[in-house]
Amino acid sequence: MQLVIGLMIPFLGTTLGAGMVFLMKNKMSKKVEKILLGFASGVMIAASVWSLLIPSINMSEEQGKIAWIPAAIGFLLGIVFLLVFDSVIPHLHLNDDKPEGVKSKLKKTTMMVLAVTLHNIPEGMAVGVTFAGALMGNAGITITGAFALAIGIAIQNFPEGAIISMPLKSEGMSKPKAFLYGALSGIVEPLGAIITILLINSITPILPYFLSFAAGAMIYVVVEELIPESQAGEHSNIGTIGVAMGFVIMMILDVALG
Repeated sequence: MQLVIGLMIPFLGTTLGAGMVFLMKNKMSKKVEKILLGFASGVMIAASVWSLLIPSINMSEEQGKIAWIPAAIGFLLGIVFLLVFDSVIPHLHLNDDKPEGVKSKLKKTTMMVLAVTLHNIPEGMAVGVTFAGALMGNAGITITGAFALAIGIAIQNFPEGAIISMPLKSEGMSKPKAFLYGALSGIVEPLGAIITILLINSITPILPYFLSFAAGAMIYVVVEELIPESQAGEHSNIGTIGVAMGFVIMMILDVALG
């Protein structure tokens, strides 16, 4: 039961964020958009370090391996994984008019949802891999630490849900439909977490690689998408404040509960 709750917490964060569209009167403020993007970046950076890379290094030492090798290899593979997905899947970022990935005839709104869904893949993997480590009992990851990450990702998903549903409303979509699109963009997280847990339970020694893989994938999203969008145009300092707030909150969660 704990596992089910833990895996669904991030999806709940996305759903609640998407629900903000019902409180929206006009377009989303650019300042709000920037602080939300920055906040999401800060959470993901802190989670990558404290919840994923450090446990990966510690676990490798306990397994008698050279500590940095699984962390470095997994991290780089995570970057490459998202780089390939980013190049193949047709998607459209928040303030862009030019789609990325292979050419397609998909609607603009569909490609915006695919962009956020792409971001959610590594987050689902991160939650799954930490719960898998906690369930093993010998991975140096506690169940409270896994819940800390799930809560941190949920907090980060709240602005992500809002970032997808509110612009869809601004594009002319109805509020209920924009909410549905925003909420569904997060469904990939529990699915990704379940697949990750099943894989790791079959091949326990690869857990350090999976931890750092998820970290690399999340850092790719931060560097490639979130921070550039939060720093574009005016009021970039607001995005920077958001990064600081998200980083500190996630760090406190992981250290206090981990």
